[in-house]
Amino acid sequence: MRYIVNSREMKSYDKNTMEIYHVPSVVLMERAALAVTEALMEKKVVLDNVLVVCGSGNNGGDGYAVARLLMLAGYSVDVVMADAKAKETEENRLQREILQAYGGQVLEKMPEGTNYTAIIDAVFGVGLSRNVEGKYADIIAQMNALSGVKIALDIPSGISADSGAVMKTAFRADLTVTFAFEKIGSILWPGNEYAGEVIVKDIGIDERSFFEHKPMLAALDDNDLNRLPVHESHSNKGTFGRLLVIAGSVGMSGAAYLSAKAAYCSGCGLVRIVTPEENRTVLQTQLPEAIITVYNAKKPDITQMIEAIGWADIIVCGPGIGTSDAAKSIVNAVLKNSAVPVLMDADALNIIAQDTNILLKPHTELVVTPHLGEMSRLCGDTVAYIQNHLIDVAEEFARQYNVICVLKDEHTITSVPYRQTYLNLSGNSGMATAGSGDVLSGVIGGLMAQGMPAEDATPLGVYLHGKAGDVMQNCCSRSGLMASDLPEGLRLVLCEREKQKGMVNKNEAI
Repeated sequence: MRYIVNSREMKSYDKNTMEIYHVPSVVLMERAALAVTEALMEKKVVLDNVLVVCGSGNNGGDGYAVARLLMLAGYSVDVVMADAKAKETEENRLQREILQAYGGQVLEKMPEGTNYTAIIDAVFGVGLSRNVEGKYADIIAQMNALSGVKIALDIPSGISADSGAVMKTAFRADLTVTFAFEKIGSILWPGNEYAGEVIVKDIGIDERSFFEHKPMLAALDDNDLNRLPVHESHSNKGTFGRLLVIAGSVGMSGAAYLSAKAAYCSGCGLVRIVTPEENRTVLQTQLPEAIITVYNAKKPDITQMIEAIGWADIIVCGPGIGTSDAAKSIVNAVLKNSAVPVLMDADALNIIAQDTNILLKPHTELVVTPHLGEMSRLCGDTVAYIQNHLIDVAEEFARQYNVICVLKDEHTITSVPYRQTYLNLSGNSGMATAGSGDVLSGVIGGLMAQGMPAEDATPLGVYLHGKAGDVMQNCCSRSGLMASDLPEGLRLVLCEREKQKGMVNKNEAI
């Protein structure tokens, strides 16, 4: 797991490093400059003719230090002060004076008619909280219009470090060298489109500077796959949990199939599908491993539904059930009668959105997995607003209704109320296809059925789901990737993990 920070957190950790560990700000700045030059060398950026544009804050000070290091290494470097009238920070002034003492010149306007091989943006840092206008907007526009590789220091100028929002205009980088920790704004859309490739460099600020205030946001990585349930040799199908999947409607069996198969491919021992009787034959043919329980789509037997609810260790409810009166009665029965954790997805969320007060009543542990449109119906905000406030919306909904909220987008947010929030970095655009969410509900449900607590299974299920998509894009292509490919991706990811842990013969193949 790795942490991702916002501007307030980064400022706090920077301050802690200076005040508690007695590391001077100028030392951190020198390390940042060394890290940038190292990254430029690693990426083989052509440095024959470099332009560095510096603001008046500490990000600009980093820029002056980078310019000095490049100049002393023999490269041709032009340095521009973005606004000569702006008040410099003490560190900024010091770095400018050191550069000038070594013979570097600082220009007050952008040179004309020069072809640069690299343009380095050091205008604003992560603390930007206002729109970029006037002279600064003009300078950024000029920088964007230049040819050559574009590099941002810490975060592209004009991008909010907290949300990824464009503050009216922003620098478009090919490469962003960020310091200590990844910044939220370089990962979330649209900031990620401006950041280009992001490299994190150590400058002497690490987790020891958190003290009691660790970042609110974390991202899982491949090391976290080691927390997946292990299938011990002395076990049976009951050992790995019983998952109830309430899914599908008349003539719409695909969601039930995808969710149930994903649960099996995630390691669940037994999956029972509750679906309209019209879906029995096709599901028995597609997935003979599943137990099929059918009901009358016009008038479901709630007593039968309660029996199925009592059978389960975990319940997934909603994929493809529609929003009919019958579907509403099923959702209400699940919320009223379940004594085990429940995951509500898709149409179940659309039903709940008609009266979210139902979530304020006492309920068992609940996971909700809305996409942006479903979230809009649940909370009443526009899709555009949610898109620009993903973390805040997910956290607020999770706290308000005491649920784990999985807000699905390019980078899915998983908010566990009053605990950790996770930003997912696995997956790809090929997964933006019908049925992908049904697979996700099955993965999370399958992990919970195997005994993982919901607060662990949910973010790990999101990550595993994305990993499956990453594996399958290599053989299916992003354009050709379908949700039905993802269960095979799950099996391949889990197979590779088991090989690495020595749990299977390395010559075996799926």
